[in-house]
Amino acid sequence: METVLRPVTVVGASVFLTVIIGWATDVLLRKADERHPETPLWDRLRRARVPYQLVLCAALLRGSYDQAELFEEHRVGVGRTLTLVLIGAAAWLAIRIAGAVVETTYSRYARAHHDAARVRRVRTQVTLIMRVVSAVVGVVAVAAMLLTFPAMRAAGASLLASAGVLGIVAGVAAQSTLSNLFAGLQIAFGDMVRIGDTVVVDGEWGTVEEITLTFLTVRTWDERRITMPVSYFTSKPFENWSRGTPQMTGIVFWQLDHSAPLEAMREKLRDILRQCPAWDGRASNLVVTDSTANTMEVRALVTAKDADDIWTVRVAVREQMITWLSAEHPYALPRVNTSDAVLPPYRVPSPDRHSLRKAYEFPRTGRS
Repeated sequence: METVLRPVTVVGASVFLTVIIGWATDVLLRKADERHPETPLWDRLRRARVPYQLVLCAALLRGSYDQAELFEEHRVGVGRTLTLVLIGAAAWLAIRIAGAVVETTYSRYARAHHDAARVRRVRTQVTLIMRVVSAVVGVVAVAAMLLTFPAMRAAGASLLASAGVLGIVAGVAAQSTLSNLFAGLQIAFGDMVRIGDTVVVDGEWGTVEEITLTFLTVRTWDERRITMPVSYFTSKPFENWSRGTPQMTGIVFWQLDHSAPLEAMREKLRDILRQCPAWDGRASNLVVTDSTANTMEVRALVTAKDADDIWTVRVAVREQMITWLSAEHPYALPRVNTSDAVLPPYRVPSPDRHSLRKAYEFPRTGRS
């Protein structure tokens, strides 16, 4: 009877204590969250209750396994398995706690600062810091798991002896990976590009969606994702429309006939911009920038607060101006003359009788 009750009591007590301690901790975190609603730390710590309870259960079972006298013939294997579970759960809990602290710090910073560029910079740094912390904790956890095996401890001396040679070989083999790793750190703390920045790479316009230690993802305007190594941004030129102030200046071109009404177009441009919410009101003008034998190039300059709004302003100005020209001044649009052209709306002075008579009079000769 004792052989049955002992393991049941030990395992049951471990599970019971795990549930009770986990429930009590969750209640305390919930009350702390209600008492301090200005910080999301306590609510984020509650998300770590699963690895927390797993650590508690594994630790209690590992500490009381000898008293359970269960599976005596597999005592070493079961003990090592519980140790591995404890190490893995502890690493999981450490990553969750670090994530809660880092996310809370970032959210406080984002609420305190209204500079979008600075907030995106901190967000990029926080994301990469969390990836570094997760990688370090994972490597340490795997190393600790391997050291629980006696054979791995015995091979440690020989591995350390050959560490120099292995380091050279690994450095040569992982040259591109290491370069991307250092490039990721350079991007994070050098403020070259941040999550949410609008960039142009290889002729593609998009927004930086994700930055890791090895690659970067750009979401284009048509919902495509371009993934490229982060070393690209440290070795090749690219356009970052969000660096510094997000305000932008855009231009719209038209190829028009030489008789286009420029003053009327300037008035119409002002009317269009007044009715466009995306225009920030900083600047606007309309000038002729080039001329050919058949057409002239007219350029409109507009401004907006960011890249998205400048796109909206440009398309609105281009569409409404062409519509207005087609309806009110069709002669201003470029054309190929195959018949009499539409004359511009101004009066041609009518010739008087004397000039007509002079134009059709034959020249006098000396003969009678």
